Amino acid sequence: MMDTKLKPLNEKIGKLEADMNSGFSRINMVLENEIRPDIKLLAENYLPAAKRYEKATLETESMKADIELLKKVVAEHSDKLKKIS
Repeated sequence: MMDTKLKPLNEKIGKLEADMNSGFSRINMVLENEIRPDIKLLAENYLPAAKRYEKATLETESMKADIELLKKVVAEHSDKLKKIS
């Protein structure tokens, strides 16, 4: 008697388990085929890009210093030329 009552529940649980396993399989496939390669690509490109940005920042700061020096020299030369003429 108990077995006949539990049989439909066991079948439902079995179907739910099969559905869950199918869902997990799909999730695993998406993780393996789509998400992991994208994360790997991001990780591979992060460090080189960060180094490029760091180098560009240093170059920009150096160029700013050079421009300031040029401005001072041009101003000094302009003053000297005014005095001469």
